[in-house]
Amino acid sequence: MQFPESWLRAYCNPDLTTAQLADLLTMSGMEVEELQPVAPPFTGIVVAEILTAEQHPNADRLRVCTVDAGPHSKDGPLQIVCGAPNARAGIKIPLATVGAELPPGEDGKPFKIGKGKLRGVESQGMLCSARELKLSEDHGGLLELPADAPVGQDIRQFLSLDDTLFTLKLTPNLGHALSVYGVAREVAALTGAPLKPLPTTPVVPTLDETLPVTVDAPDLCGRFSGRIVRGIDTKAKTPAWMVDRLARCGQRSVSALVDISNYVMFETGQPTHIFDLDKIHGGLTVRWGRVVEGQGETLKLLNGNTITVDAQVGVIADTQAVESLAGIMGGDATSVGDDTTNVYVEAAFWWPDAVAGRSRRYNFSTDAGHRYERGVDPAHTVERIERITSLIQQICGGEATACGPVTDAIVNLPAKKPVALRVARAAKVIGMPVTQAQCSEVLTRLGLSFTASDGVLTVTPPSWRFDIEIEEDLIEEVIRVIGFDQLPLTAPVAPVTARVRPEAQRGSYALRRSVAALDYQETINFSFVEERWETELAGNTQPIRLLNPIAAPLSVMRSSLIGSLVQVLRHNLTRRAPRVRVFELGRVFRRDASVQTSEQSVVGIDQPLRVAGLAWGAAEPVQWGVKERSVDFFDVKADVEALVAPRTARFVAAEHPAMHPGRCARVELDGVAIGFVGELHPRWRQAYELPAGQGAPVLFELDVPALLARDVPAYQAVPRQQAVTRDIAVIVGEAVGHDAVIASLLAASTGGLLRSAKLFDVYRPAAGAAGFEPGERSLAIRLELLDDDAPLTDARSDEAVKAALDAVQRDLGARLRGA
Repeated sequence: MQFPESWLRAYCNPDLTTAQLADLLTMSGMEVEELQPVAPPFTGIVVAEILTAEQHPNADRLRVCTVDAGPHSKDGPLQIVCGAPNARAGIKIPLATVGAELPPGEDGKPFKIGKGKLRGVESQGMLCSARELKLSEDHGGLLELPADAPVGQDIRQFLSLDDTLFTLKLTPNLGHALSVYGVAREVAALTGAPLKPLPTTPVVPTLDETLPVTVDAPDLCGRFSGRIVRGIDTKAKTPAWMVDRLARCGQRSVSALVDISNYVMFETGQPTHIFDLDKIHGGLTVRWGRVVEGQGETLKLLNGNTITVDAQVGVIADTQAVESLAGIMGGDATSVGDDTTNVYVEAAFWWPDAVAGRSRRYNFSTDAGHRYERGVDPAHTVERIERITSLIQQICGGEATACGPVTDAIVNLPAKKPVALRVARAAKVIGMPVTQAQCSEVLTRLGLSFTASDGVLTVTPPSWRFDIEIEEDLIEEVIRVIGFDQLPLTAPVAPVTARVRPEAQRGSYALRRSVAALDYQETINFSFVEERWETELAGNTQPIRLLNPIAAPLSVMRSSLIGSLVQVLRHNLTRRAPRVRVFELGRVFRRDASVQTSEQSVVGIDQPLRVAGLAWGAAEPVQWGVKERSVDFFDVKADVEALVAPRTARFVAAEHPAMHPGRCARVELDGVAIGFVGELHPRWRQAYELPAGQGAPVLFELDVPALLARDVPAYQAVPRQQAVTRDIAVIVGEAVGHDAVIASLLAASTGGLLRSAKLFDVYRPAAGAAGFEPGERSLAIRLELLDDDAPLTDARSDEAVKAALDAVQRDLGARLRGA
């Protein structure tokens, strides 16, 4: 939220400097994100009036002006040469007198004005545009000042340029501070400075006319106030003081009526809307949207968008159509324009839950929706109508202006439940002694009504405070008003000891470094994902939905990291990345009824840590020593093996919703499945518009706890005997896997002599080859034999090899090649 300091001090002016005020707001929980001067430093710029403006004798685009600068032109009017197209007699403009300094340029140095000649004509100063004074980017001509501007007055004083813009970064619980008066109320409570009341002079009705309003949805709208105003001039010019204040709040001037509505919102925090009365058919009805035969109602908004509403979106409708999106934005059909003469002014209380998230469904946000989502004071809608009516009469009114009485439909206002504050509990939570008198003073300064008993203060939250619901909310109010800087520096009572990680476990950062060492780059993605990713890539048809998503597509919690990595790949491919290798380590979220609530868990929701990687493109960076080829399943399989080393993973053919059915494996460690590795399914390559001619992306996703566990190194003596190696070739069917053959050999009864078995060759014969049946292949395997106690003889080695061959023949039907 942005506002000028001068507007704040108009309601509460504590004896503090700008820096002290900013520090006070920050320390009270309303962080001042930025302090910015309204105008850069410059001196010697005064209000002046052009008396005459004549054509320059030697230049078509220049004029020679005589200028009255008041006390600054003691010897008569000054002669100024000016090239602005709007330089003309009778207007008042800023004049940089001789010796004045304009704002610093790109070099950081101020520009000093002196006497000079332009095309042979002397010029005694410079007439300035808003851009030259760095007040705006408008360079269309001289900055024209109001006709009542006093000639000779310093321009900084006349335009109140010695002001500071405050930009607050407010948390969602501070909805009551989303207005200048709301912040002033907080400053008054923090400093004890008096708070001036808002102008609330009632406007006497001169008409008996009212507009019928029906509230059909009390869970949408709790209060609806409005008034008819007739005979106004919508072409009236917004006063300069209002334009300046709106501009310093970051809001440009649109028209008088829109400016008045925005001004009251920034001033009081109450959004309002002004309808063109003559465009309303019959009366107004406040209700939820309707869906008829599968079709929702349509509404063209003021921003030009046409949207479709359903039963979850609140609207204001007349007898013919929907006219406004409740609490968010008005409709184009009843918008005010230059031809408008009669209006209906509305101020309402919309329930925060009924407004929250609705604008994000349509990919835009508004100041009104931002405030209603956090809670707007429902007690003063009538006063805000009176304030707007008064400003309309002042700015757009005339002899024909007349207004009707305010209609006020109170349907369902929030019930403020009393909250008890125990003084002893407050002292314990805050960490320093506080008395009941101190707590009472804080609550009084904040405008919180309460009743006191021995050690307990029972507070009834005011209508503007939606954030006070539990005792801790009141404790927070107590310490932030007393001052966080008053907290004592107390050492922890409990000893602080580091938690030592067991030797059999490595940290997650070590795992990140291991994946990065395999040439993957880390990415960090939202845990909120598109529902399509969950359905298609994770096979999750019932994902955990968000009640209030930050964006319409990001509506569910992810149960897999694969969708995020596929999106990262798409993002890189749109930027013509030739090779992508990325990974992410993060939590996923899935339903699990066995999970109970604890310090690190929520009932019914499992949140395991996963690590996932994706490789696409060339297997190696471009180089001369290796022939370029696309990454394949076995490259990523080797990366997975490296991550689990020195333990050995087993890869079992399996299926996964995101992966190719014939090129996917389940990764098992010690007999427990820890994840999957495989190529992305061709269906999803096409659905997600990935290139078809450059190889398929290969992915893996693994459980992190399994990768963090590692075997503690154990001492093993260096063998004293020489190992013996024997090569064998066995013929097996194509259906017999490599893992089964090796496992059978190692399980053979060799008396512990067989230490390892490694495949080093595969031979698939041509059809009809001698010694082979159809569908058979030959596996060449090197066996390593070792006896720690005695040298191996040929007889013992042959016996061990025979036992291994017998085992593989018995278990898998294999036979020795050539036998």
